[in-house]
Amino acid sequence: MLAYLKRLVTTGAAYQFGDIVAKGLALITLPLYTHHLSTQAYGAAESLLTAVILASILLRAGVGEAFIRFYFDDDDEQRRTRIARTATATVAWTTTLAAIPAVVFAGALSRLVLSFDDPLLFDCAVLGLWAFTNLEMAYAQLRVDERARTYVYASGANVALTVTFTVALVVFAGQGARGLLLGNFGASAVVVLALWWTLRGRVSLRIGSSDLRAMLAFGLPTIFADASVYALQVADRFYLFRVYSRGSAGEYAVAIKLATVVFVAVRGFQYAWPPLAYSIEDDDEAARLYSLVTTYYALATGVVVCGVALLGRWLVRLLAAHSFFGAHRALPWLALGWALYGLYLVFLAIAGRARVMSRNVPAAAVGLAVNVLLLLVLVPSSGAGLGIAGAGIALCGAYVAMLVVMYALTRSLFRVGFEWVRLAKLVVVLAGVAVSGELLLPDHGLGGFAARAAWLALIAAGLLATRFFHAHELGQAKQLALDGRRRVAAFRSAHGEVEAYAEDPLRDL
Repeated sequence: MLAYLKRLVTTGAAYQFGDIVAKGLALITLPLYTHHLSTQAYGAAESLLTAVILASILLRAGVGEAFIRFYFDDDDEQRRTRIARTATATVAWTTTLAAIPAVVFAGALSRLVLSFDDPLLFDCAVLGLWAFTNLEMAYAQLRVDERARTYVYASGANVALTVTFTVALVVFAGQGARGLLLGNFGASAVVVLALWWTLRGRVSLRIGSSDLRAMLAFGLPTIFADASVYALQVADRFYLFRVYSRGSAGEYAVAIKLATVVFVAVRGFQYAWPPLAYSIEDDDEAARLYSLVTTYYALATGVVVCGVALLGRWLVRLLAAHSFFGAHRALPWLALGWALYGLYLVFLAIAGRARVMSRNVPAAAVGLAVNVLLLLVLVPSSGAGLGIAGAGIALCGAYVAMLVVMYALTRSLFRVGFEWVRLAKLVVVLAGVAVSGELLLPDHGLGGFAARAAWLALIAAGLLATRFFHAHELGQAKQLALDGRRRVAAFRSAHGEVEAYAEDPLRDL
């Protein structure tokens, strides 16, 4: 099990590299952008960004998900190359054919999505739809072969180009929301073309009809579920922008950006988990791994969410313009929402392992319905209610409902003995630390920050007191720490010998 966990962490870290750098730079440049864009303009750009991702799910037609699942059926390299070409060609054609009418009717579509006319802004989003969708397919090819180094290079190049283009267009050219979109998606388009050249042996515009039929049979049932899940993630953003307040939508978008610290972990897990989950042939071994991964995923992300809940105000003050400070109200809930989404991925792998992807459709539909209902109750159009904090709470409630339904529908497909007692202990400790810290400690000033940061140490104390960790896990942790110390000592010793030799190369003569 430890070897599997190391593999998950290693590949996840590689896939996180681009997101870590991208989100880190996004946070650093956030004050720059928020000083050059109004809350309304920022909300419009983020609304189109989310619309692009939602449309991308539909245009992929489930082919990307099917490609990852079918890739591990056997080790036949010719078959793998064939389905890779079919998947790439399918996505390239669907995105290109969809982009043409979208550009033609850009004005009408911008009024439909944004409620105001800006065809050039919508054209930037159309470019993003093509670039983002094809880039996801290219990245999927790198992930199935665990080509982590190439993935790091590609994602790093995407980040560098994105920052360069966006700063030039937003800050120096004064293009506002258009510059924000064009900078993001123009960079992605360049990286797509570069990856097509790198993967040219597996890239084609010819579609294998038999392979496509098989992939569609697997993938089409996932479209509604995936679209519903993503709609669940973005319904709050569109609702705030179109119904509640465009300014609030801008604050909410900043809160989403600042919840990046959880998002990055979830995205790395999302990319690394399916190849590992599907590659284990023995069902009993897979069930044990699924259970252990769930527990430790909840631990890792839960600690981060607790930190965001206690220190979020200072994060907003540091990284956003003063007019966006209200974002702190939604930040803890959005961080929790992202963490809950990662748990959904565990159940998705269970359904995928059994090749019964239709089970996630009702779960996604229930989650979306709960989200919309809670939005109407907690964030009424009258402007009352809980505002953006209510939108974050609605998102969390929707994920909880979806997880309950997903568990009920998948438990008969592939039985996993989840560690419910340990998970309950974890929830009690993390919630207790977060809530008590919020109620008892100051919420401003350097003293408040220091007190809350120190309060987080109670998490470790609580977990040890409740005996969350098994004895063998503590033993393995101690062994890893000792190994780490030995490696550091060996490195220092070797480094010292090299320095001594450099100072006196004749000392051994």
